[in-house]
Amino acid sequence: MATVVFADLVGSTGIFERLGDETAGRFVTQLTAALSKTFEEHSGRVVKLLGDGLFVVFPRESEALAACVAIQKRLQDKPVVAGGVGAPIQMQMGVEAGEVVEIDGDCYGDAVNSAARLADLAGAEQILTTQRVRDALGPLQQAQLRSLGPMYLRGKSEVTEIFRVDWQVDRDADATVMGVSLFRAAKDGLLEISALGRTLRLGPRDDKLTLGRATTATLSINDSRVSRVHATVEWRGGHFILSDASSFGTWVYVGNQSEPVVLRRTECYLVGQGEITLGCEREAEGAPVLQFSVTA
Repeated sequence: MATVVFADLVGSTGIFERLGDETAGRFVTQLTAALSKTFEEHSGRVVKLLGDGLFVVFPRESEALAACVAIQKRLQDKPVVAGGVGAPIQMQMGVEAGEVVEIDGDCYGDAVNSAARLADLAGAEQILTTQRVRDALGPLQQAQLRSLGPMYLRGKSEVTEIFRVDWQVDRDADATVMGVSLFRAAKDGLLEISALGRTLRLGPRDDKLTLGRATTATLSINDSRVSRVHATVEWRGGHFILSDASSFGTWVYVGNQSEPVVLRRTECYLVGQGEITLGCEREAEGAPVLQFSVTA
């Protein structure tokens, strides 16, 4: 058994475009080397550097989580700016535990795949993990976790309950309650999605809805950030499930929470009411914003 961490730089493509390959490559290499030391101080072993990220294994879940929090706090307390201009560097992280097989210094297994998917799913400054990791933590670390509900990780046939690590104390009030009652499938329900002066309705016996730039989409949105078939929504297993199939991702804001669930070729349940933005976060200029509401 081992605990696996994937930690990726957010927006690294922009750094390379702004600084050029040589300068950006040197910056990213120096940064990942410095972050490697923090992981190693918490008993982590850096399996390999992934260009703009790190793949690390730990003997225990508690050490992996502590290392991730330490790095996020380090980047917050002492911001790092590539080339001295632009926004500070941010990281997105995924943590999973399970059987790991080591071959020639590399590591393989379901936990490795899941940690990578969680890192893809995480937003900037976020650490995502699973019920398996939570169960192995002590009370203090467990208290830092907030449920984002059950989700389908790409490549897995069963749902995984995902937790976000609330490492920023001043954001505790923003903790999402998504997923509190999601384990009990509903027998019936109605989903409404509104945008561009239209309201789409989806029930348990209706065909799935498609959201995208294509004129054939159920809801067609003409925006360069929106893929031709960006996302679909369907009733499956007693829940309304939003599936991202896009190039740039889908942001889901539940209720009044400011922290989104960021989907990148992954899925999540839609519960209550909130907003969905396609291809960007809702703060972006002219963001394609959809309102949704689920009623029993």
